[in-house]
Amino acid sequence: MSRSAAEIVREYGPFSGVAHVQGVTYDGHDVWFAAGDKLTAFDPASGETQRTIDVATGAGTAFDGQHLFQIAGDRIQKIDPKTGCVLGTIPASTGSGAGLTWAEGTLWVGHYRDRKIHQVDPQTGAILRTIASNRFVTGVTWVDGELWHATWEDKQSDLRRVDPGTGEVLETLEMPPGVQVSGLESDGADQFFCGGGDSGKVRTVRRPRRGAATGSSGG
Repeated sequence: MSRSAAEIVREYGPFSGVAHVQGVTYDGHDVWFAAGDKLTAFDPASGETQRTIDVATGAGTAFDGQHLFQIAGDRIQKIDPKTGCVLGTIPASTGSGAGLTWAEGTLWVGHYRDRKIHQVDPQTGAILRTIASNRFVTGVTWVDGELWHATWEDKQSDLRRVDPGTGEVLETLEMPPGVQVSGLESDGADQFFCGGGDSGKVRTVRRPRRGAATGSSGG
């Protein structure tokens, strides 16, 4: 396993009226994050807030190219980002949902205390596959065929690239002590957007280049 320190590229916020950042996603132009009873979009170039949607939220936000998906308690809501209307819901799988992303035509749901990631049918909520972790899962994303998830446990967060078949940890980016990751999304290229929990911030972390040295090997 490759292990290295996470390179934090930029911090956004804290945002006005936001006490705790939960789920995070990216629509190709704006970064969206869940906080309280709102989804907020900001421009990652300027950091300026673009708009908000009043909707029930929890930990876990995703974008499928057209719609937003948001965990809210025991359900996952499908939301029209243009109107803010909830178009439908599916049941959230059992456990404490904390992390959501869209990939391969399905939703991937991180479960915090269960230490699991479920691949979920977006039409029915049925669990298609489960991947186990050995730490609390607080965010999940796919990029270039790589599955990454965030952790937060014992006051320490990291970002982990895992084998989607076995759950084996292949690479770890360790966040600085006390820096929490409460949501995770890729920009589709070389950066991750990370929810900052009760800091009220969103941070970007550089994704390691393939073939480059990424730190000492561990087990």
